[in-house]
Amino acid sequence: MTVVTRFAPSPTGYLHIGGARTALFSWLYARAKGGKFLLRIEDTDKERSTQAAIDAIIDGLNWLGLGGDEPPLLQSARADRHAEVAHELVKRGAAYHCAVTAEALQARRDEAELLQKKKAAESQLSPGDAARLADLMRPFRSPWRDPMLPLPEGASTVVRLRMPDHGELIVHDRVQGTVARAYSELDDLILLRSDGTPTYMLAVVVDDHDMGVTHVIRGDDHFLNTFRQLPIYLGMEWQTPDYSHVPLIHGPDGKKLSKRHGATAVDEYRDVLGYLPEAIRNYLLRLGWSHGDDEIIPDEKAIEWFDLDGLNKAPARLDFAKLDSVNKHYMALADDDRLFGLWLARPGSQGLSNDVQTRIRAAMPHLKTRAANLVQFDEVARFLKDLRPILLTGKAAEQVNEEARSRMAALLQQLESLADWSEPAIKEELAQFCARLGISLGKIGPVLRAILTGGAPSPDIALVIALLGRNEVFARIRDYAGARVSRSS
Repeated sequence: MTVVTRFAPSPTGYLHIGGARTALFSWLYARAKGGKFLLRIEDTDKERSTQAAIDAIIDGLNWLGLGGDEPPLLQSARADRHAEVAHELVKRGAAYHCAVTAEALQARRDEAELLQKKKAAESQLSPGDAARLADLMRPFRSPWRDPMLPLPEGASTVVRLRMPDHGELIVHDRVQGTVARAYSELDDLILLRSDGTPTYMLAVVVDDHDMGVTHVIRGDDHFLNTFRQLPIYLGMEWQTPDYSHVPLIHGPDGKKLSKRHGATAVDEYRDVLGYLPEAIRNYLLRLGWSHGDDEIIPDEKAIEWFDLDGLNKAPARLDFAKLDSVNKHYMALADDDRLFGLWLARPGSQGLSNDVQTRIRAAMPHLKTRAANLVQFDEVARFLKDLRPILLTGKAAEQVNEEARSRMAALLQQLESLADWSEPAIKEELAQFCARLGISLGKIGPVLRAILTGGAPSPDIALVIALLGRNEVFARIRDYAGARVSRSS
């Protein structure tokens, strides 16, 4: 048997980070078993589905390296096939036409709500009302389940699935375990609406079957849907897939992940927070799956080790500190040209001069290990941008005096004669300069750092000088003599 998995998002919004994890698990299982990973866009909700959302979902998946092995399938294009299966289920006696109107169903819900409010207000109901409420709260059973009851002439009908009257449905889930549910607890769900359009429940089953899906890996918020969908497989005498329902991702407070916890959309992790796709894959893999104590798991090892038995039953908690740690590892390993390109493509990196771009590209091997993501890298590299004229404030400004100016002028003269503009040579030159004046580097280091970086985060002063380059260093030191100085703290 060839393993076939799928990821089936609804294009009613962005690609959620939890959805990305589901896609990753499905992709990994297919890769681990030498199978196929397919993508299906469940766009049957025409009022809420948008092409922009479809494009964003596909873009996010491609960025993560989780594109499908075949072109995405649009569920909306298969409505005729879905209807065909619904009518076949009617022929088999596994479904039926129902003339109960939407108004009648709403009246049932309204009556149940009124009785519940009455019960809350009066503590208990009369025997008659209690019996009625119990009946209303049971799963809906239409009178037209009876094949002998004729439909009203010209009535608008839906097609409903006929749940068995007796027995129970057992699901053997790879994460949730073996769970049974009585058929009497399940609705006769609608398969075709009165206008002939298929419902989500029907479309999912038909598409999974026709795509040859053997393993369904999805969030445990769909677990109840499995009990609703399996009778369709049974009614068509189709092979059922293997199910794995993974717990949803929670925030640090243990509650379901939402906007209040920070970023939830994949494009935010890329465009706003500056994470790398390989780091997101690694982090999401460990967010609900484990392999011993391994934290850094490259793709080749993930494919080699991944299996459904490693999926955790308990919800995982998003931890941005751990994500930063994982991303920092991959930042250090990343190709310098690729990392520079990713940084340069960010909105905040636009409009920089060629000189600045050249400085930052040359500094990439030295600075990328100091940042956990591209946002932090931008801050770490800020001293390399065009900061002139630099305004000195606070403690740095207080250190401005004639002695300091004299020392900077002397240092400038000595650096101008330096032929080897490398970090070791610069470090030696600074040491010789301080020795000649009989002072420690601490006497000139703070002011020198201030006038070269403007107070921006920066590495060792010799590396700062090397990375800024000869011309920029000379210009910033010369500016110092005429720099505007604020004495405020």
